[in-house]
Amino acid sequence: MTDPEHSYYWPLMRRAIDRLDGEDGGTLTLEDIAREMNLSPAHFQRVFSRWAGISPKRFQQFLRLGHAKTLLRDRFTTLETAQSVGLSGNSRLHDMFIKWEAMSPGDFARHGAGLTISWGWFDSPFGPALVMGTTKGICGIGFAAETGRDAAMLDLTRRWPKATFTENSAMLRPWALSAFGAAPNRDATPLFVIGAPFQLKVWEALVAIPTGHVTTYGEIASAIGSPKAVRAVGTAVGRNPISLLIPCHRALRKSGGLGGYHWGLPVKRAILARESAQTGL
Repeated sequence: MTDPEHSYYWPLMRRAIDRLDGEDGGTLTLEDIAREMNLSPAHFQRVFSRWAGISPKRFQQFLRLGHAKTLLRDRFTTLETAQSVGLSGNSRLHDMFIKWEAMSPGDFARHGAGLTISWGWFDSPFGPALVMGTTKGICGIGFAAETGRDAAMLDLTRRWPKATFTENSAMLRPWALSAFGAAPNRDATPLFVIGAPFQLKVWEALVAIPTGHVTTYGEIASAIGSPKAVRAVGTAVGRNPISLLIPCHRALRKSGGLGGYHWGLPVKRAILARESAQTGL
């Protein structure tokens, strides 16, 4: 596990977020919401602040329905140079503590044949997380809080139908600790990215979005040299196998709508709100 209390945090945070985001959320006192969570005010404040980095009251502003539009107005990232910069020179790789290696198109076409993929379940700030990886690095992260564990497992294994899957939490644990920010001395988290060439371009563009910022599907399409391929970009964003580290949650509709999220919109909203809170936006 990344944190012995993480498995407790997310269900509590999910309930608290729903209440803070409800119609009467703005009128709730700390005592009110703590009582609904069956905790003392002091305990609830401590647990919530540890998870979000700020108080429940402060966090509420990042949950309002207009937050996505605010992000697009104030924290929009232009990706026009992403293609020319490339991953090798992209500062986001350093900032996100990740190393990137992509599978060749030929290997991808073989649907994982000859590949051994280890898997394990870990606690994360957003509920149970399924982490998959090869000896080269993490190739998949899925969140099961909204979908369920069986669906998350089936979803990821179907992506590489000819691979051999084996449970090996011990191998993956150091990478999972780093991925979820729980490693005491955070080293670079290696990623082994498995995708088609077009998908890899889209995922490269996603990595260029700084923490606490967002962009649009159309902007990503322009950045990869395919400005008319907005729908295809949306599909590729949705097929991103390494959630959180390749930040597909930072892609929004031009209208300011959240768009979809493969692991459930409540998780996407929570990730965006938490990132905004922790970057002081």
